[in-house]
Amino acid sequence: MKEIILAKYGEIILKGGNRSRFENILMSNIKNALRNVADTKLRLAQATVYVDVEDENKIDLVMERLAKVFGIVAIARAAVCEKDIEEIKATAKEYLKNDLTDGKRFKVEAKRSDKKFPFNSPEICREVGGYLDDEYPGIIVDVHNPDVTVKVEVRDYSAYVYAAQNKIQGQGGMPIGTGSKATLLLSGGIDSPVAGHMISKRGVEIDAVNFFSFPYTSERAKEKVIGLASIIAQYTSKINLYIVPFTEIQLQIRDKCPEEHMTLVMRRFMMRIAERLAMQHKSKALITGESVGQVASQTLAALDVTNSAVDMPILQPLIGMDKLEIINRAMEIGTYETSILPYEDCCTVFTPKHPTTNPKRENIEKSESKLDTEALIEAALMNIEKIEVYPQ
Repeated sequence: MKEIILAKYGEIILKGGNRSRFENILMSNIKNALRNVADTKLRLAQATVYVDVEDENKIDLVMERLAKVFGIVAIARAAVCEKDIEEIKATAKEYLKNDLTDGKRFKVEAKRSDKKFPFNSPEICREVGGYLDDEYPGIIVDVHNPDVTVKVEVRDYSAYVYAAQNKIQGQGGMPIGTGSKATLLLSGGIDSPVAGHMISKRGVEIDAVNFFSFPYTSERAKEKVIGLASIIAQYTSKINLYIVPFTEIQLQIRDKCPEEHMTLVMRRFMMRIAERLAMQHKSKALITGESVGQVASQTLAALDVTNSAVDMPILQPLIGMDKLEIINRAMEIGTYETSILPYEDCCTVFTPKHPTTNPKRENIEKSESKLDTEALIEAALMNIEKIEVYPQ
């Protein structure tokens, strides 16, 4: 029995006259996601991408990849048959025999896109439902609370049958490349990878920048960040990761600034360097993983001081989330286990014992005035390492 994958997209259908552009980008992203995975043929019609997999043993793998493509809301593995009511009945009986077991409650839902088909949607439901009820005496019709919803779609080319309960939820959102580009400040922690994923979900392509303080942070910490970037790249196809040498800046801050100001001065340097990189690589915004009140540097006063260091828009998608929500999201996208590996990043190595929680911008700027800010930034920018990160 021939099988095919139906990848449904959602928000794109609201794009009116621009819809074809979004659809074309989605198709390109699907091709990239399936490259080197399986030979496929793609066709797009009526808010669905039809994915015909040459080797049916790879269908599950293809579905896993599709589930990480932004813009797709659901993926179903379906049987294909002729647009004939008897063929549809027979296909449903055979294809769903492992779902329609004794005691199961079921109903049929039909969609008839081909208006030339001689049965309308309610008639298809009655015909297929009655047939299955006769063929499987142990099942029970229940249109209000079914265990199995038999889906029948009569489209322009063929008819398709599947069980709604076997669908896989997609990422939703918008296809990568439809929302310009932003630069993610990527640490080795839990929060920033989640922030990057959430902004990418809106169609935004992302670069990433990490601040590396060798020998205070180890090569293992660097590998951890690359690992996080490769997990995010499963959803974005590729990430350009910029590793910024940050040791000299942190040493200068430690030696010349009050201890309680160290974290905020350091973060202001990070923001400035990330902004310079973003401008070089045509990013329109910065992405950070702050959540209000989570740590001392994330009070509203501290965020004001940090964000005032740059002019570029700053996207902070986690700002109102608590830690448990962020951890749950990290588990969902697959970054959590890597994020908790015990390799410190530069933010934790030079953490003061008693950071200020209610800083005044003028006081932090006064501390910064003791540093040659421009020279330190230029030196860091001259020694950046660029790594092209692909899906893990």
